[in-house]
Amino acid sequence: MAQLDGGEIEHMGVLGKRKNITLLTQLTILIVLVIFISSLLITVLFSTMLDDIVESYMGEQALTVAKLTAQNKDIIQAFQDEQPSEVIQTISETIRHTTGADYVTVANDKGVRYSHPNPENIGEPTMTSNKAVLEEHRSIIYRGNGVSGPAIKAKAPIWNEKGEVIGVSSVGFLVDRLEKQVLDYRKHIFQLSIIPLVFGIGGAILIARRLKKLTFGLEPEEISYLFKEKEATLESIRDATITVNNSKQITSMNKRARELFGNQHLSVGMTIHHRQLTTTIDQVVDKKESTYNQKLLLDQQLYVVDASPIIKKEEVGGIVLTIRTVSEIEQLTEEFSKIKNFSENMRAQNHEFLNKLNTIYGLLVLKQYDRAISIVSSEVSERQDIISFLMSSVKDPLIAACLLGKVNRSKELQVQLVIDPESHLSSELEMTRSNHFVPIIGNVIDNAMEAARKKNHSEGKVYVSFTDLGKEIIFDIEDNGAGIPEKMTEVIFEEGYTTKSEGDHGIGLAIAKNALSALNGQMYVDKSELGGARFTIVIPQDQ
Repeated sequence: MAQLDGGEIEHMGVLGKRKNITLLTQLTILIVLVIFISSLLITVLFSTMLDDIVESYMGEQALTVAKLTAQNKDIIQAFQDEQPSEVIQTISETIRHTTGADYVTVANDKGVRYSHPNPENIGEPTMTSNKAVLEEHRSIIYRGNGVSGPAIKAKAPIWNEKGEVIGVSSVGFLVDRLEKQVLDYRKHIFQLSIIPLVFGIGGAILIARRLKKLTFGLEPEEISYLFKEKEATLESIRDATITVNNSKQITSMNKRARELFGNQHLSVGMTIHHRQLTTTIDQVVDKKESTYNQKLLLDQQLYVVDASPIIKKEEVGGIVLTIRTVSEIEQLTEEFSKIKNFSENMRAQNHEFLNKLNTIYGLLVLKQYDRAISIVSSEVSERQDIISFLMSSVKDPLIAACLLGKVNRSKELQVQLVIDPESHLSSELEMTRSNHFVPIIGNVIDNAMEAARKKNHSEGKVYVSFTDLGKEIIFDIEDNGAGIPEKMTEVIFEEGYTTKSEGDHGIGLAIAKNALSALNGQMYVDKSELGGARFTIVIPQDQ
């Protein structure tokens, strides 16, 4: 079962001593710095904007007060008095207290003051130039120093009834008071900026710890090495390895898988629709258990599939499919298969001869010598007859060996296998065609013997006949089993169909049908005169 947890990655060790700052610390510092710098920039931006807004607002307010003062009729009328300051000072101070200005000053066209917050300055010339107001006849806003100190100032011309500029009204708000007010605003902005900074630091630590947990405590260089190591491991595996998610979509394929399926059926990002593969994946997801050695017929090629779930938090997050071609397995186990077949034949013969040897021994003990000699002669003759018949009637050695093996197997199953003595096969197939043809005959005869034994036990019977007269090789295989209903004649060739309840079944006739396609052959199913089924196999002699 493919599952990744902290225990599995301990074996890789640490890639040298960690001299650099850990990922957790780097992430925390980075996020904190970003939030701190962002808060600082916002604070500076708001402070600058606040300075501009307050200065602009105070300037406009000063200009408004200056214009109201310049338009005051009593002040304009007082310019004609012998002592204008007596009236103008009182009115100016009233305006100053009403508007909150730091000073309201009225001066004549010579720049001599008629009013000032400090009465001692009355009669003194103004400290700043009135040229723009007196000569250009326009109102101005500016920042400058006066008797009371730095201030935001505004000046407006005073017009008489004749439309002549007779003086200047000047209003100012001291910068010191403005700066104190702005400083209070800045304190509030700074206090508010601390809140996202505190939350940002806490969030940075939580996010960094969660990321650390998700990466099993590994540093980036360790993750990179582990990924490369796993990638190299998968690429070096000679079995095709494919991973799919729960939606049956392929997420990765190793080199061998791309070689086998890159231009045919499967590719990364593709969704699997093959019936048997989807069934296997669903079983693994439901049971959360691996399955092994599942036979898979895909585009006339037989494969063996293993499927293992990828478990994450006790849930299946995906499936790992390991696929091997049967031809590769056969190449690797060819010698073993030969030994195994020989062993099976020997076992069948040994079982048969042991029974007969016991019988002969019993007859000898009972001194029934004639009957013992008769059994020996009969057995030798039967064996010789079968071998002689196959050697003389079947030219292809693989087909002859297959039939001899099935004769021995029938004796073990206690089923009578009869080969028509009129059968003849003079054709010797090419090795490739012979390798395709032998599994067809073998699977059909095996099924026939099983069906006959299941219904009739020791009375089971299988009849085989063959000929290569004409342009085709024809094999007829009949049994006295239960037979095959007409509506099932197509279903039995489907992969996975079987009437057997134990073992790895349901693939034999599918393999036979696939091999027939490779030989351009046909297989027909009918009712046998023996009472069971009859399979007729037809392949052309030349292609």
